Amino acid sequence: MSATAAVHRAARTISDTYADSMILLVATSVMSEQPGVGWAGAVMATPGALADLAGQGFEAADLGGADANDLVLAVHADGDEQAQAALAAGADSIFSAARTGHGKTEEAAPRTIEAAAEQLPGANVAIVSVPGPYAALEAHHALTAGLHVLLFSDNVPLAEEVELKQRATELGLLVMGPGAGTAVLAGTGLGFANVLRRGPVGVVAAAGTGAQEVSALLDRWGVGVSQVIGVGGRDLSAEVGGRMAAAAVRALEADPATTAILIVSKPPDPGVARLVLEQCAGTPAVAVFLGVTDLDGPAKTELARTLEAGAIAATRLAGGTPPDPTHGLADQAARAAAGLPEQRRVIRGFYSGGTLCYEAQLIISSLLGPVYSNEPLVHEHTVPAPPGGHVLLDLGAEEYTVGRPHPMIDPQSRIEILRAQARAPEVAVVLLDVVLGHGSHADPAGQLAPVLAEVMADGGPQVIAYVLGSSGDPQNYQAQRATLEAAGCLVTETAARAAYLAAAVAARKPELAERRD
Repeated sequence: MSATAAVHRAARTISDTYADSMILLVATSVMSEQPGVGWAGAVMATPGALADLAGQGFEAADLGGADANDLVLAVHADGDEQAQAALAAGADSIFSAARTGHGKTEEAAPRTIEAAAEQLPGANVAIVSVPGPYAALEAHHALTAGLHVLLFSDNVPLAEEVELKQRATELGLLVMGPGAGTAVLAGTGLGFANVLRRGPVGVVAAAGTGAQEVSALLDRWGVGVSQVIGVGGRDLSAEVGGRMAAAAVRALEADPATTAILIVSKPPDPGVARLVLEQCAGTPAVAVFLGVTDLDGPAKTELARTLEAGAIAATRLAGGTPPDPTHGLADQAARAAAGLPEQRRVIRGFYSGGTLCYEAQLIISSLLGPVYSNEPLVHEHTVPAPPGGHVLLDLGAEEYTVGRPHPMIDPQSRIEILRAQARAPEVAVVLLDVVLGHGSHADPAGQLAPVLAEVMADGGPQVIAYVLGSSGDPQNYQAQRATLEAAGCLVTETAARAAYLAAAVAARKPELAERRD
Protein backbone atom coordinates (compact mmCIF):
# COMPACT_ATOMS: atom_id res chain seq x y z
CA MET A 1 0.00 0.00 0.00
CA SER A 2 1.27 3.43 -0.83
CA ALA A 3 2.45 5.38 2.20
CA THR A 4 0.49 8.43 1.05
CA ALA A 5 -2.71 6.70 -0.06
CA ALA A 6 -5.92 7.09 1.94
CA VAL A 7 -6.90 3.86 3.66
CA HIS A 8 -10.00 2.20 2.20
CA ARG A 9 -11.74 -0.12 4.66
CA ALA A 10 -14.02 -2.91 3.56
CA ALA A 11 -15.56 -5.90 5.34
CA ARG A 12 -17.73 -8.89 4.54
CA THR A 13 -19.80 -10.78 7.12
CA ILE A 14 -20.63 -14.42 6.40
CA SER A 15 -23.54 -15.33 8.65
CA ASP A 16 -23.83 -18.60 10.60
CA THR A 17 -20.43 -19.82 9.38
CA TYR A 18 -17.69 -21.25 11.59
CA ALA A 19 -14.02 -21.67 10.67
CA ASP A 20 -11.30 -22.84 13.03
CA SER A 21 -8.25 -20.77 13.84
CA MET A 22 -5.96 -22.43 11.26
CA ILE A 23 -8.42 -21.75 8.43
CA LEU A 24 -8.85 -18.16 9.63
CA LEU A 25 -5.09 -17.65 9.72
CA VAL A 26 -4.72 -19.00 6.19
CA ALA A 27 -7.53 -16.74 4.95
CA THR A 28 -5.89 -13.75 6.63
CA SER A 29 -2.60 -14.57 4.95
CA VAL A 30 -4.27 -14.97 1.54
CA MET A 31 -5.95 -11.57 1.83
CA SER A 32 -2.76 -9.91 3.09
CA GLU A 33 -0.88 -11.06 0.01
CA GLN A 34 -3.33 -9.48 -2.46
CA PRO A 35 -2.18 -6.37 -4.36
CA GLY A 36 -2.84 -3.06 -2.61
CA VAL A 37 -3.70 -4.59 0.79
CA GLY A 38 -2.03 -3.11 3.86
CA TRP A 39 -3.88 -5.04 6.58
CA ALA A 40 -6.30 -7.98 6.63
CA GLY A 41 -8.10 -10.10 9.18
CA ALA A 42 -10.39 -13.13 9.13
CA VAL A 43 -12.09 -13.69 12.50
CA MET A 44 -15.07 -15.19 14.21
CA ALA A 45 -17.11 -12.22 15.49
CA THR A 46 -16.57 -12.81 19.20
CA PRO A 47 -16.67 -9.75 21.48
CA GLY A 48 -12.89 -9.66 21.64
CA ALA A 49 -12.54 -9.88 17.86
CA LEU A 50 -15.13 -7.14 17.36
CA ALA A 51 -13.17 -4.91 19.73
CA ASP A 52 -10.02 -5.58 17.70
CA LEU A 53 -11.85 -4.69 14.48
CA ALA A 54 -13.08 -1.48 16.08
CA GLY A 55 -9.45 -0.68 16.80
CA GLN A 56 -8.81 -1.02 13.07
CA GLY A 57 -11.53 1.53 12.34
CA PHE A 58 -14.47 -0.77 11.58
CA GLU A 59 -17.82 0.32 13.05
CA ALA A 60 -20.72 -1.99 13.89
CA ALA A 61 -22.57 -0.82 10.78
CA ASP A 62 -19.65 -1.97 8.61
CA LEU A 63 -20.04 -5.49 9.98
CA GLY A 64 -23.81 -5.87 9.59
CA GLY A 65 -24.51 -6.66 13.23
CA ALA A 66 -22.18 -9.66 13.28
CA ASP A 67 -22.19 -11.86 16.37
CA ALA A 68 -20.16 -14.84 17.61
CA ASN A 69 -21.85 -17.22 15.14
CA ASP A 70 -20.69 -15.16 12.16
CA LEU A 71 -17.40 -14.98 10.30
CA VAL A 72 -15.96 -11.59 9.31
CA LEU A 73 -13.41 -10.77 6.62
CA ALA A 74 -11.94 -7.26 6.79
CA VAL A 75 -9.20 -5.39 4.92
CA HIS A 76 -7.46 -2.05 4.55
CA ALA A 77 -6.58 -1.46 0.90
CA ASP A 78 -5.60 1.29 -1.53
CA GLY A 79 -9.07 1.31 -3.06
CA ASP A 80 -12.40 -0.47 -3.32
CA GLU A 81 -11.35 -2.65 -6.26
CA GLN A 82 -8.34 -4.04 -4.39
CA ALA A 83 -10.40 -4.45 -1.22
CA GLN A 84 -13.16 -6.41 -2.92
CA ALA A 85 -10.65 -8.64 -4.70
CA ALA A 86 -8.97 -9.41 -1.38
CA LEU A 87 -12.28 -10.17 0.34
CA ALA A 88 -13.21 -12.50 -2.52
CA ALA A 89 -9.86 -14.29 -2.21
CA GLY A 90 -10.37 -14.68 1.53
CA ALA A 91 -13.87 -16.07 1.10
CA ASP A 92 -12.65 -18.49 -1.56
CA SER A 93 -9.95 -19.68 0.85
CA ILE A 94 -12.53 -20.30 3.57
CA PHE A 95 -14.94 -22.20 1.37
CA SER A 96 -12.20 -24.17 -0.39
CA ALA A 97 -11.10 -25.44 3.01
CA ALA A 98 -14.68 -26.36 3.83
CA ARG A 99 -15.07 -28.25 0.56
CA THR A 100 -11.85 -30.23 0.88
CA GLY A 101 -11.48 -30.67 4.62
CA HIS A 102 -13.99 -33.43 5.24
CA GLY A 103 -13.16 -36.20 2.81
CA LYS A 104 -15.97 -37.25 0.47
CA THR A 105 -17.85 -34.17 -0.66
CA GLU A 106 -21.14 -36.03 -1.00
CA GLU A 107 -21.27 -36.68 2.75
CA ALA A 108 -22.66 -33.98 4.99
CA ALA A 109 -19.97 -32.54 7.24
CA PRO A 110 -20.52 -33.70 10.83
CA ARG A 111 -21.62 -30.94 13.20
CA THR A 112 -20.48 -32.62 16.43
CA ILE A 113 -17.49 -34.64 17.56
CA GLU A 114 -19.77 -37.58 18.25
CA ALA A 115 -21.05 -37.52 14.66
CA ALA A 116 -17.51 -37.26 13.32
CA ALA A 117 -16.46 -40.27 15.41
CA GLU A 118 -19.33 -42.26 13.93
CA GLN A 119 -18.21 -41.36 10.38
CA LEU A 120 -14.59 -42.33 11.20
CA PRO A 121 -14.87 -45.32 13.53
CA GLY A 122 -11.12 -45.98 13.35
CA ALA A 123 -10.14 -42.50 14.53
CA ASN A 124 -8.64 -42.15 18.00
CA VAL A 125 -7.60 -38.46 18.13
CA ALA A 126 -9.73 -35.30 17.95
CA ILE A 127 -8.18 -31.93 17.13
CA VAL A 128 -10.01 -29.09 18.90
CA SER A 129 -9.40 -25.61 17.52
CA VAL A 130 -12.21 -23.30 18.65
CA PRO A 131 -12.22 -20.06 20.67
CA GLY A 132 -10.98 -20.60 24.22
CA PRO A 133 -14.34 -20.16 26.00
CA TYR A 134 -15.78 -23.13 24.06
CA ALA A 135 -12.70 -25.34 23.84
CA ALA A 136 -12.99 -27.27 27.10
CA LEU A 137 -16.56 -28.32 26.35
CA GLU A 138 -15.57 -29.70 22.94
CA ALA A 139 -12.60 -31.48 24.49
CA HIS A 140 -14.94 -33.11 27.02
CA HIS A 141 -17.14 -34.28 24.11
CA ALA A 142 -14.07 -35.87 22.53
CA LEU A 143 -13.12 -37.64 25.76
CA THR A 144 -16.68 -38.93 26.06
CA ALA A 145 -16.30 -40.37 22.55
CA GLY A 146 -13.17 -42.21 23.70
CA LEU A 147 -10.75 -39.97 21.78
CA HIS A 148 -7.41 -38.52 22.71
CA VAL A 149 -7.45 -34.71 22.27
CA LEU A 150 -5.02 -32.32 20.64
CA LEU A 151 -6.27 -29.04 22.11
CA PHE A 152 -4.85 -26.44 19.70
CA SER A 153 -6.97 -23.68 21.26
CA ASP A 154 -5.43 -21.30 23.76
CA ASN A 155 -7.04 -18.96 26.31
CA VAL A 156 -8.53 -21.97 28.10
CA PRO A 157 -8.94 -21.20 31.84
CA LEU A 158 -6.49 -23.02 34.08
CA ALA A 159 -9.25 -24.63 36.16
CA GLU A 160 -10.79 -26.12 33.01
CA GLU A 161 -7.42 -27.50 31.93
CA VAL A 162 -6.98 -29.19 35.30
CA GLU A 163 -10.48 -30.69 35.11
CA LEU A 164 -9.92 -31.95 31.57
CA LYS A 165 -6.60 -33.57 32.38
CA GLN A 166 -7.87 -35.17 35.56
CA ARG A 167 -10.75 -36.72 33.62
CA ALA A 168 -8.43 -37.83 30.80
CA THR A 169 -6.15 -39.52 33.34
CA GLU A 170 -9.09 -41.44 34.76
CA LEU A 171 -10.11 -42.51 31.23
CA GLY A 172 -6.60 -43.48 30.16
CA LEU A 173 -6.57 -40.80 27.45
CA LEU A 174 -4.31 -37.87 26.58
CA VAL A 175 -5.25 -34.19 26.44
CA MET A 176 -2.42 -32.53 24.53
CA GLY A 177 -2.74 -28.81 25.24
CA PRO A 178 -4.27 -26.28 25.59
CA GLY A 179 -2.12 -24.32 23.18
CA ALA A 180 -0.53 -27.52 21.87
CA GLY A 181 0.87 -26.28 18.58
CA THR A 182 2.52 -29.49 17.44
CA ALA A 183 2.42 -33.27 17.72
CA VAL A 184 3.58 -36.16 15.57
CA LEU A 185 1.70 -39.36 16.31
CA ALA A 186 2.44 -42.61 14.46
CA GLY A 187 4.19 -40.57 11.77
CA THR A 188 1.31 -38.11 11.27
CA GLY A 189 2.00 -34.44 11.97
CA LEU A 190 -0.67 -32.36 13.70
CA GLY A 191 -0.70 -28.55 13.97
CA PHE A 192 2.62 -26.90 13.11
CA ALA A 193 4.58 -30.04 12.35
CA ASN A 194 7.80 -30.96 10.59
CA VAL A 195 8.12 -33.99 8.32
CA LEU A 196 10.14 -36.40 10.44
CA ARG A 197 11.75 -39.73 9.77
CA ARG A 198 10.64 -42.52 12.09
CA GLY A 199 13.17 -43.45 14.73
CA PRO A 200 13.71 -44.57 18.33
CA VAL A 201 13.45 -41.29 20.30
CA GLY A 202 10.13 -40.33 21.84
CA VAL A 203 9.65 -36.62 22.60
CA VAL A 204 7.40 -35.21 25.33
CA ALA A 205 7.19 -31.42 25.23
CA ALA A 206 5.53 -28.62 27.14
CA ALA A 207 6.96 -26.20 24.58
CA GLY A 208 5.81 -26.10 20.94
CA THR A 209 8.87 -24.87 19.05
CA GLY A 210 11.00 -26.66 21.62
CA ALA A 211 9.44 -29.92 20.44
CA GLN A 212 9.97 -28.91 16.81
CA GLU A 213 13.60 -27.96 17.44
CA VAL A 214 14.71 -31.20 19.09
CA SER A 215 12.75 -33.44 16.72
CA ALA A 216 14.04 -31.61 13.62
CA LEU A 217 17.60 -31.97 14.90
CA LEU A 218 17.05 -35.68 15.50
CA ASP A 219 15.77 -35.98 11.94
CA ARG A 220 18.67 -34.06 10.40
CA TRP A 221 21.20 -36.03 12.45
CA GLY A 222 19.86 -39.33 11.10
CA VAL A 223 18.08 -40.60 14.22
CA GLY A 224 14.38 -39.78 13.89
CA VAL A 225 11.48 -39.95 16.33
CA SER A 226 8.87 -42.48 17.36
CA GLN A 227 6.31 -39.96 18.67
CA VAL A 228 6.21 -36.25 19.50
CA ILE A 229 3.64 -35.58 22.21
CA GLY A 230 2.95 -31.92 23.00
CA VAL A 231 1.24 -31.46 26.36
CA GLY A 232 0.72 -27.69 26.60
CA GLY A 233 2.91 -25.05 28.20
CA ARG A 234 1.26 -25.20 31.66
CA ASP A 235 1.32 -28.95 32.12
CA LEU A 236 4.39 -29.02 34.39
CA SER A 237 3.08 -26.22 36.61
CA ALA A 238 2.16 -26.94 40.22
CA GLU A 239 -1.53 -26.40 39.43
CA VAL A 240 -1.74 -28.91 36.56
CA GLY A 241 0.72 -31.30 38.16
CA GLY A 242 2.33 -32.74 35.04
CA ARG A 243 -0.58 -35.10 34.50
CA MET A 244 -0.21 -35.37 30.73
CA ALA A 245 3.59 -35.27 30.67
CA ALA A 246 3.62 -38.18 33.12
CA ALA A 247 1.02 -40.07 31.07
CA ALA A 248 2.97 -39.41 27.86
CA VAL A 249 6.21 -40.71 29.41
CA ARG A 250 4.40 -43.85 30.59
CA ALA A 251 3.01 -44.35 27.08
CA LEU A 252 6.50 -44.08 25.58
CA GLU A 253 7.87 -46.44 28.24
CA ALA A 254 5.36 -49.01 26.99
CA ASP A 255 6.16 -48.38 23.29
CA PRO A 256 8.57 -51.01 21.92
CA ALA A 257 9.61 -48.61 19.13
CA THR A 258 10.92 -46.07 21.69
CA THR A 259 14.38 -46.73 23.11
CA ALA A 260 15.10 -43.21 24.42
CA ILE A 261 12.90 -40.40 25.76
CA LEU A 262 13.53 -36.67 25.45
CA ILE A 263 11.49 -34.35 27.70
CA VAL A 264 11.36 -30.61 26.92
CA SER A 265 9.82 -27.80 28.99
CA LYS A 266 10.23 -24.22 30.05
CA PRO A 267 10.92 -23.94 33.82
CA PRO A 268 8.69 -26.50 35.59
CA ASP A 269 7.61 -26.74 39.18
CA PRO A 270 10.51 -28.75 40.71
CA GLY A 271 8.24 -31.24 42.45
CA VAL A 272 6.24 -31.82 39.28
CA ALA A 273 9.43 -32.23 37.24
CA ARG A 274 10.64 -34.94 39.64
CA LEU A 275 7.28 -36.71 39.39
CA VAL A 276 7.54 -36.75 35.59
CA LEU A 277 11.13 -37.98 35.66
CA GLU A 278 10.13 -40.80 37.99
CA GLN A 279 7.96 -42.21 35.20
CA CYS A 280 11.18 -42.99 33.29
CA ALA A 281 11.42 -46.38 34.93
CA GLY A 282 13.44 -48.34 32.39
CA THR A 283 14.00 -46.29 29.25
CA PRO A 284 17.03 -43.96 29.20
CA ALA A 285 15.89 -40.33 29.14
CA VAL A 286 17.14 -36.79 28.70
CA ALA A 287 15.30 -33.80 30.19
CA VAL A 288 15.67 -30.21 29.04
CA PHE A 289 13.99 -28.00 31.63
CA LEU A 290 15.03 -24.61 30.28
CA GLY A 291 16.36 -22.48 33.13
CA VAL A 292 16.71 -25.42 35.57
CA THR A 293 20.07 -27.16 36.03
CA ASP A 294 20.14 -28.56 39.57
CA LEU A 295 17.24 -31.01 39.60
CA ASP A 296 17.83 -34.56 40.82
CA GLY A 297 16.44 -37.31 38.61
CA PRO A 298 16.55 -41.10 38.28
CA ALA A 299 19.89 -42.73 37.50
CA LYS A 300 19.04 -43.23 33.82
CA THR A 301 17.96 -39.61 33.32
CA GLU A 302 20.34 -36.90 32.11
CA LEU A 303 19.65 -33.17 32.48
CA ALA A 304 20.63 -30.88 29.60
CA ARG A 305 20.75 -27.07 29.71
CA THR A 306 19.78 -26.30 26.10
CA LEU A 307 17.69 -27.86 23.36
CA GLU A 308 20.92 -28.41 21.42
CA ALA A 309 22.48 -30.30 24.32
CA GLY A 310 19.31 -32.35 24.79
CA ALA A 311 19.21 -33.37 21.14
CA ILE A 312 22.91 -34.28 21.22
CA ALA A 313 22.41 -36.46 24.30
CA ALA A 314 19.33 -38.16 22.84
CA THR A 315 21.15 -38.81 19.56
CA ARG A 316 23.90 -40.60 21.47
CA LEU A 317 21.40 -42.59 23.53
CA ALA A 318 19.87 -43.77 20.24
CA GLY A 319 23.27 -44.89 18.94
CA GLY A 320 23.80 -41.95 16.58
CA THR A 321 26.71 -39.55 16.16
CA PRO A 322 25.70 -35.88 16.27
CA PRO A 323 27.70 -33.30 14.32
CA ASP A 324 29.74 -30.62 16.07
CA PRO A 325 27.44 -27.55 15.94
CA THR A 326 30.31 -25.25 17.02
CA HIS A 327 32.64 -26.03 14.11
CA GLY A 328 34.18 -22.90 12.59
CA LEU A 329 31.97 -20.44 14.46
CA ALA A 330 34.77 -18.59 16.26
CA ASP A 331 36.29 -17.66 12.92
CA GLN A 332 32.89 -16.52 11.61
CA ALA A 333 32.37 -14.42 14.74
CA ALA A 334 35.78 -12.78 14.39
CA ARG A 335 35.17 -11.83 10.75
CA ALA A 336 31.68 -10.48 11.47
CA ALA A 337 32.82 -8.47 14.47
CA ALA A 338 35.74 -6.96 12.54
CA GLY A 339 33.32 -5.45 10.03
CA LEU A 340 31.09 -3.70 12.59
CA PRO A 341 31.34 -0.03 13.55
CA GLU A 342 32.43 0.40 17.18
CA GLN A 343 29.08 1.81 18.37
CA ARG A 344 27.20 -1.34 17.32
CA ARG A 345 27.21 -3.44 20.50
CA VAL A 346 23.71 -4.77 21.25
CA ILE A 347 21.58 -7.69 20.08
CA ARG A 348 18.06 -7.44 18.73
CA GLY A 349 16.13 -10.70 18.30
CA PHE A 350 12.91 -11.06 16.31
CA TYR A 351 11.57 -14.57 16.91
CA SER A 352 8.56 -16.48 15.64
CA GLY A 353 9.14 -19.39 18.07
CA GLY A 354 8.49 -18.57 21.72
CA THR A 355 10.60 -21.39 23.15
CA LEU A 356 13.53 -20.48 20.90
CA CYS A 357 13.27 -16.87 22.10
CA TYR A 358 13.28 -18.07 25.72
CA GLU A 359 16.31 -20.31 25.19
CA ALA A 360 18.21 -17.46 23.51
CA GLN A 361 17.48 -15.20 26.50
CA LEU A 362 18.94 -17.82 28.85
CA ILE A 363 22.12 -18.15 26.81
CA ILE A 364 22.75 -14.47 26.09
CA SER A 365 21.94 -13.32 29.63
CA SER A 366 24.42 -15.87 31.03
CA LEU A 367 27.15 -14.42 28.79
CA LEU A 368 26.37 -10.71 28.47
CA GLY A 369 23.99 -9.78 31.28
CA PRO A 370 20.30 -8.78 31.28
CA VAL A 371 18.15 -9.39 28.22
CA TYR A 372 14.82 -7.56 27.83
CA SER A 373 11.75 -9.09 26.20
CA ASN A 374 7.98 -9.05 25.92
CA GLU A 375 8.22 -12.60 27.34
CA PRO A 376 11.10 -12.07 29.79
CA LEU A 377 12.94 -14.49 32.02
CA VAL A 378 12.28 -12.18 34.98
CA HIS A 379 9.65 -9.48 35.33
CA GLU A 380 12.15 -6.65 35.77
CA HIS A 381 13.46 -7.25 32.26
CA THR A 382 10.25 -6.47 30.39
CA VAL A 383 10.58 -4.17 27.37
CA PRO A 384 11.23 -1.31 26.81
CA ALA A 385 14.91 -1.80 27.53
CA PRO A 386 17.24 0.85 28.87
CA PRO A 387 19.77 2.37 26.43
CA GLY A 388 22.27 -0.26 25.39
CA GLY A 389 20.06 -3.16 26.49
CA HIS A 390 19.80 -6.40 24.55
CA VAL A 391 16.22 -7.10 23.37
CA LEU A 392 14.68 -10.37 22.17
CA LEU A 393 11.05 -10.23 21.05
CA ASP A 394 8.65 -13.15 20.68
CA LEU A 395 6.61 -11.97 17.70
CA GLY A 396 4.30 -14.96 18.04
CA ALA A 397 2.99 -13.62 21.35
CA GLU A 398 -0.60 -12.44 21.53
CA GLU A 399 0.15 -8.71 21.42
CA TYR A 400 1.75 -9.15 17.98
CA THR A 401 -0.83 -11.53 16.48
CA VAL A 402 -4.15 -9.85 17.32
CA GLY A 403 -5.89 -9.51 13.98
CA ARG A 404 -2.81 -10.74 12.10
CA PRO A 405 -1.42 -14.15 11.14
CA HIS A 406 1.30 -15.74 13.23
CA PRO A 407 4.75 -14.86 11.79
CA MET A 408 5.35 -18.53 10.97
CA ILE A 409 2.40 -18.33 8.58
CA ASP A 410 2.94 -14.85 7.17
CA PRO A 411 6.34 -13.08 7.53
CA GLN A 412 4.89 -9.62 6.76
CA SER A 413 4.49 -8.44 10.35
CA ARG A 414 8.09 -9.42 11.15
CA ILE A 415 9.29 -7.68 7.99
CA GLU A 416 7.60 -4.46 9.11
CA ILE A 417 9.28 -4.65 12.55
CA LEU A 418 12.67 -5.44 11.01
CA ARG A 419 12.46 -2.39 8.79
CA ALA A 420 11.45 -0.20 11.73
CA GLN A 421 13.93 -1.44 14.36
CA ALA A 422 16.78 -3.55 13.02
CA ARG A 423 19.06 -0.80 11.71
CA ALA A 424 19.17 1.27 14.89
CA PRO A 425 22.73 2.62 15.25
CA GLU A 426 23.53 0.62 18.40
CA VAL A 427 22.52 -2.79 16.95
CA ALA A 428 25.41 -5.18 16.29
CA VAL A 429 23.44 -8.37 15.63
CA VAL A 430 19.95 -9.12 14.39
CA LEU A 431 18.98 -12.60 15.58
CA LEU A 432 16.01 -14.52 14.21
CA ASP A 433 14.54 -17.93 13.54
CA VAL A 434 12.89 -19.32 10.39
CA VAL A 435 10.50 -22.17 11.18
CA LEU A 436 9.62 -24.65 8.43
CA GLY A 437 7.09 -27.47 8.23
CA HIS A 438 3.39 -27.93 7.58
CA GLY A 439 1.42 -24.85 8.61
CA SER A 440 4.34 -22.48 7.99
CA HIS A 441 4.81 -20.12 5.03
CA ALA A 442 5.81 -21.82 1.77
CA ASP A 443 9.02 -19.78 1.38
CA PRO A 444 9.82 -17.78 4.53
CA ALA A 445 13.50 -17.32 3.70
CA GLY A 446 12.60 -16.00 0.27
CA GLN A 447 10.34 -13.40 1.86
CA LEU A 448 12.85 -12.37 4.53
CA ALA A 449 16.14 -12.44 2.60
CA PRO A 450 15.74 -9.17 0.62
CA VAL A 451 14.83 -7.29 3.81
CA LEU A 452 17.72 -8.82 5.74
CA ALA A 453 20.10 -7.79 2.95
CA GLU A 454 18.77 -4.22 3.33
CA VAL A 455 19.37 -4.39 7.09
CA MET A 456 23.01 -5.43 6.63
CA ALA A 457 23.83 -2.98 3.83
CA ASP A 458 26.17 0.01 4.28
CA GLY A 459 27.61 -0.76 7.72
CA GLY A 460 24.44 -2.27 9.16
CA PRO A 461 24.33 -5.06 11.76
CA GLN A 462 25.16 -8.68 11.09
CA VAL A 463 22.13 -10.96 10.73
CA ILE A 464 22.41 -14.37 12.39
CA ALA A 465 19.63 -16.78 11.47
CA TYR A 466 18.59 -20.27 12.41
CA VAL A 467 16.41 -22.45 10.17
CA LEU A 468 14.27 -24.88 12.18
CA GLY A 469 13.39 -27.61 9.73
CA SER A 470 13.81 -31.24 8.75
CA SER A 471 15.18 -32.84 5.64
CA GLY A 472 11.66 -33.70 4.48
CA ASP A 473 9.90 -30.37 5.02
CA PRO A 474 8.05 -28.99 1.98
CA GLN A 475 10.00 -25.70 2.04
CA ASN A 476 13.32 -27.56 1.41
CA TYR A 477 15.59 -27.05 4.41
CA GLN A 478 18.84 -26.77 2.47
CA ALA A 479 17.36 -24.30 -0.02
CA GLN A 480 16.06 -22.11 2.81
CA ARG A 481 19.51 -22.02 4.41
CA ALA A 482 21.15 -21.23 1.07
CA THR A 483 18.76 -18.33 0.45
CA LEU A 484 19.66 -16.71 3.77
CA GLU A 485 23.39 -17.32 3.32
CA ALA A 486 23.27 -15.78 -0.16
CA ALA A 487 21.79 -12.63 1.41
CA GLY A 488 24.79 -12.39 3.77
CA CYS A 489 23.32 -14.03 6.89
CA LEU A 490 25.28 -16.34 9.15
CA VAL A 491 23.23 -19.53 9.56
CA THR A 492 23.88 -21.97 12.41
CA GLU A 493 23.20 -25.68 12.93
CA THR A 494 21.05 -25.17 16.04
CA ALA A 495 18.96 -22.40 17.60
CA ALA A 496 21.16 -22.34 20.71
CA ARG A 497 24.28 -21.93 18.59
CA ALA A 498 22.78 -18.84 16.92
CA ALA A 499 22.46 -17.23 20.36
CA TYR A 500 26.06 -18.09 21.27
CA LEU A 501 27.27 -16.67 17.95
CA ALA A 502 25.24 -13.49 18.46
CA ALA A 503 26.83 -12.97 21.88
CA ALA A 504 30.30 -13.55 20.43
CA VAL A 505 29.83 -10.95 17.69
CA ALA A 506 28.18 -8.32 19.90
CA ALA A 507 30.82 -8.64 22.63
CA ARG A 508 33.74 -8.96 20.17
CA LYS A 509 34.64 -12.24 21.92
CA PRO A 510 34.81 -14.90 19.16
CA GLU A 511 35.47 -17.72 21.65
CA LEU A 512 31.92 -17.42 23.01
CA ALA A 513 30.56 -18.81 19.73
CA GLU A 514 32.04 -22.24 20.51
CA ARG A 515 31.29 -22.27 24.22
CA ARG A 516 29.62 -25.35 25.69
CA ASP A 517 27.84 -24.88 29.03
